[in-house]
Amino acid sequence: MVLQLAKLAVFMVAVSAAMPAFAMDKVSSRDAFLEKLAGRDLTIRLYGLSLEVTEDGRIGGRAVGRPVTGAWSWEDGYFCREMLWGQREIPYNCQLVQADGDIMRFTTDRGEGDYADFRLR
Repeated sequence: MVLQLAKLAVFMVAVSAAMPAFAMDKVSSRDAFLEKLAGRDLTIRLYGLSLEVTEDGRIGGRAVGRPVTGAWSWEDGYFCREMLWGQREIPYNCQLVQADGDIMRFTTDRGEGDYADFRLR
């Protein structure tokens, strides 16, 4: 149980940890988002986090050794998703998406919350 809680803590930090800020361009449309992803996964190697976000609205992958599944949509300029990490629900949230080269930043609460930087691989 303690190990599971530790893994959860690591995963939650991975999806909401603040990293040093740098200038990034806003991804403003679903088409631009999908073009940027184009067959690549979103990863944070330190946490063993790898996510595939598909054009048909699905999310799949692994984080800290557990499966991640979910669904996403593009609403009013934001990436909106709900996910399961193992059996744990990660609630619905709409996020600002920004990009710079092979880095995509997702900021929760429509750009007002925590953010995580993912590398495109």
